[in-house]
Amino acid sequence: MFLSRLLEPVKDAARAAGDTLWSMYQSGDFESKNKADESPVTSADLAANALILNALTELAPEIPVVSEEMHLLPLRQRQDWPRYWLIDPMDGTQEFIARSGDFAVSIALVEHGWPVLGVIYWPKEKIWYYATRGNGAFKQQQHLINRIQVNQHQPGDVLKIAVSRRQPIEHIHQLLNTPASSEFIALGSCSLKSCLVAEGGADCYLRLGPTGEWDTAAVHVIVEEAGGKILDSQFAPLSYNQRETLSNPDFMVIGRSEVPWTELIRAHSATRTLG
Repeated sequence: MFLSRLLEPVKDAARAAGDTLWSMYQSGDFESKNKADESPVTSADLAANALILNALTELAPEIPVVSEEMHLLPLRQRQDWPRYWLIDPMDGTQEFIARSGDFAVSIALVEHGWPVLGVIYWPKEKIWYYATRGNGAFKQQQHLINRIQVNQHQPGDVLKIAVSRRQPIEHIHQLLNTPASSEFIALGSCSLKSCLVAEGGADCYLRLGPTGEWDTAAVHVIVEEAGGKILDSQFAPLSYNQRETLSNPDFMVIGRSEVPWTELIRAHSATRTLG
């Protein structure tokens, strides 16, 4: 009951933030700069962050919020939180700047170290992806709602892999045991590629390079409720709010558990910066 009460207001907040992003994207009226880690941030990110923060604080003032665009508290101040919001007001800032339209709003609720509610909103297509723990994963466009599931990949099928537009494909080839039998689908935004796996449009998504826990939390519950998993590069589960940093290791989003993923994908050393 608690999660179902939160879901619709969170979807509304994601859409409102997405509408703000889309308006600024279309007008071109935004400023951009690089943060200390050299990743880009725009005035659109900050506007969406403020809107989401206000909505979540009004909805559940007792639940703290962690955002990519906010100062992160030391672990000792947050490690005992029973639950918290984890948000990325715009996943795909580089795509926003590059004018591809492949950016999304990401809002998750994490309880006892595990995502239990996730909402992704794609402003360009006016699509929500969402899930709550134990209740399935869904895709909604306007009033049309469909339950989604990962692709039923069969032995001998071409392996469809979601990849970034900004990453050399050769890096992905090096992780595959049989790259010649793979098909690559380029899409922007970490969350949108993960949702592509969740809805069966791709069999897996291999992510190399820096990401944060806000990039995976919402899609984590969506992917798992759709029948898939998100694992690190050693095929181990990701974790949340366990370290000083919220940096993720390299990770993979995979579909059906029956697929022999360890035979298709090579494990490699994770690049997480531990803290």
